[in-house]
Amino acid sequence: MNNNQNISSDLIYVGVSDRRTALFENIHPIPRGVSYNSYLLADEKTVLFDTTDASVAMQFFENVAAALDGRTLDYLVVQHMEPDHAATLQDLLLRHPETTVVATAKAVQMMEQFFGTKPANLQMVKEGDTLSTGRHTLTFIMAPMVHWPEVMMTYDQTDGTLFSADAFGTFGALSGNIFADEVNFDTEWLADARRYFVNIVGKYGQPVQTVLKKAASLDIKMICPLHGPVWRSNLEYFIGKHDVWSRYEPEEKGVVVIYGSIYGHTEAAAMRMATLLAERGVKNIHVYDASRTHVSELVAECFRASHIVLASSTYNNGIFTPMENLLLDLKAHAWQKRTVALIENGSWAPQSGKLMRALLEEMKEITIVGDTITLKSALQPEQEGQLSALADTLVATI
Repeated sequence: MNNNQNISSDLIYVGVSDRRTALFENIHPIPRGVSYNSYLLADEKTVLFDTTDASVAMQFFENVAAALDGRTLDYLVVQHMEPDHAATLQDLLLRHPETTVVATAKAVQMMEQFFGTKPANLQMVKEGDTLSTGRHTLTFIMAPMVHWPEVMMTYDQTDGTLFSADAFGTFGALSGNIFADEVNFDTEWLADARRYFVNIVGKYGQPVQTVLKKAASLDIKMICPLHGPVWRSNLEYFIGKHDVWSRYEPEEKGVVVIYGSIYGHTEAAAMRMATLLAERGVKNIHVYDASRTHVSELVAECFRASHIVLASSTYNNGIFTPMENLLLDLKAHAWQKRTVALIENGSWAPQSGKLMRALLEEMKEITIVGDTITLKSALQPEQEGQLSALADTLVATI
């Protein structure tokens, strides 16, 4: 049984949501699931925009067959060759050998890498090439490194629809409401959209900025991403979020306190710091245990907030491993333009502060404020003044 939904008079949503997979890319937890979006344009010529992950193949093929309703599939536009959007490509072409595949040269190369062959019917396109399907005229926009080198987007000149590949996507399965204006996006989706962007695309801020400049020249009325809801209103809100994220600017003024604690003593110091900040009028404070909160969420929070406090035990004469993992992940995602304060702990040879500082100094425009507070096993009463001074310094920069 198909589960299609009409987006417009001749554009049909044929994607599928997956609530069974626990890890996206086998690393990022997705407790709310994820959608694998695909769209079929039923014009004089039929066009399918991307396929899906193998995990939802059965439902996907039922959806496509119902949307075609006995018609041939004239074109498959491949915008992104990552397997969550292309794993079913070869099977689709076995079912529809008449189909012409429209893709970049780099995408065709990847088809050969994944499947050992390239499609029999192939139309390679480059920046600005067009395809007429009858009423609609499609223009192809190259988007390399958003977030793979072969990526392109497709702009429907007729209806102003941008098929945006992995851009403007989010974690989370769809629940019948496929449009962003049908859900409470800020409370239900924004955190997953941020976590999706910064962990999947975040390293490639400059390529995203390039695509946003291209998009600014188009009359976009709707955005159809490969994950998450379709945008048909308030587009400037979501585009604006991506502009901020891809420029690595803080999304909000506030403090995120992250601690790596073995027996609770470093945690106690981190919590005391949060209390001192609150007493000084800071309202947007969030505290996380690096051992219990997945690193993808911590990275997203570090992108969201303007100020970060990192408190880490020393472990094997180094940084406590969950904290070290976070710092390495932040570096890998080109995190920058933040203000950071440091707390270290070590019963006989505190090292984590020095090592955290060294990693932070390898990143761009990271301002480390105040002196590193050093604990010897536990926070001592006489160190309250040090914590208070560091809290004052942070508040002065917010």
